[in-house]
Amino acid sequence: MFKNIICLLFLLVSSPALGLEIAGVTIPESLSPALQLNGAGIRSKLFFKIYIAELYLEHPSPLATTILDGPGRKRVVMHFLYDEVKKEKLVESWNDGFTANLSPEQLKKLSSKIQQFNDLFVDIHEGEEIILDYSPDQGTVVSIAGESKGTIEGKDFNRALLSIWLGDKPVTNDLRDALLGKK
Repeated sequence: MFKNIICLLFLLVSSPALGLEIAGVTIPESLSPALQLNGAGIRSKLFFKIYIAELYLEHPSPLATTILDGPGRKRVVMHFLYDEVKKEKLVESWNDGFTANLSPEQLKKLSSKIQQFNDLFVDIHEGEEIILDYSPDQGTVVSIAGESKGTIEGKDFNRALLSIWLGDKPVTNDLRDALLGKK
């Protein structure tokens, strides 16, 4: 009996955490040995929960500038909680985020990449995910509801994209803090 209790305690102590739970969705602590959860939180608008954002990094950090300028793979997962978000609303939100966090010169320089990015989107429904997966040798791969939609090349574009959540004027300060692991 004592041996069984010791074995049970060993299993409980040595088993890894499955992850966080946000709004009934389990968020893994890692996606692979290389990508670790930096932070996760809910994007709300008024009283509506729109999506859960998760930020995974090869080199986790609580500092936005380190994440934006740092090397390595980066992934944002957006798990949608709202019934439906129309393509037009997504594109409008992306463009608002880019405009708020980029200078006019940066916007002009990235305009073709931003347009290419916006063209990849479709209406999103509850339970679907948008995955924005950056690797330095490939660029930002956009997947929607499990289907790869396209790749936007360049670290400059990925930095601009991540600035929507982590820049000086993020989509919300609460979500920014959550993605930085401060909440």
